[in-house]
Amino acid sequence: MERLGTELYEKTGIAVRLVMVHKLPQDTTVVDFEKDLVQSFNEPTVLLTFSALDQKVDILANPHSLYQYFDKKQILSPVASWLQSFFLAVFFSHSWDEFKSTSSNYGGTIIPILAQKAKKHQVNQKYSAAMFNGYADIVGQIADAKGVELEHGVKNTNKNALLLVKVFFYGFILYAIFRYLKLGFRKRRKEDD
Repeated sequence: MERLGTELYEKTGIAVRLVMVHKLPQDTTVVDFEKDLVQSFNEPTVLLTFSALDQKVDILANPHSLYQYFDKKQILSPVASWLQSFFLAVFFSHSWDEFKSTSSNYGGTIIPILAQKAKKHQVNQKYSAAMFNGYADIVGQIADAKGVELEHGVKNTNKNALLLVKVFFYGFILYAIFRYLKLGFRKRRKEDD
């Protein structure tokens, strides 16, 4: 991770920093904690902050103009794929606007991992994986926005393969539901005759 951040800083002048704390100071929000911390940096900085006991994660960019280089909402989305967001939108939206909002909120690289259940001895590994994914996503988006090629950049080559597996899986579930409903309607029609 250090190599990735150093390379981005050398090529763009933007520092991406990861701060993981066990617990936030008492009566301090993660945003207040970040605002205090970011004042100690002179260069343009994106701060990814995670508090394990508080279960809080946030991204702060200083100056504010750095938000144009990455999508904070996407990175912190609780939904990993567009297929999941589509199904959530279909089943839980109450209006067209809510459907559009829910179905377009996907691509999360941190919260979907943090939300997974882990065995007691694997919790720190889960935190590390989530923060690495988020860090790499931020760095990758900034590099792409600046037109910079990173030697140590993390490429997601399995993304399309996983998407294909999800499409088949959810497609099979929809097909099974359709067949079940169709058989139920046939039985009712026969009973009515």
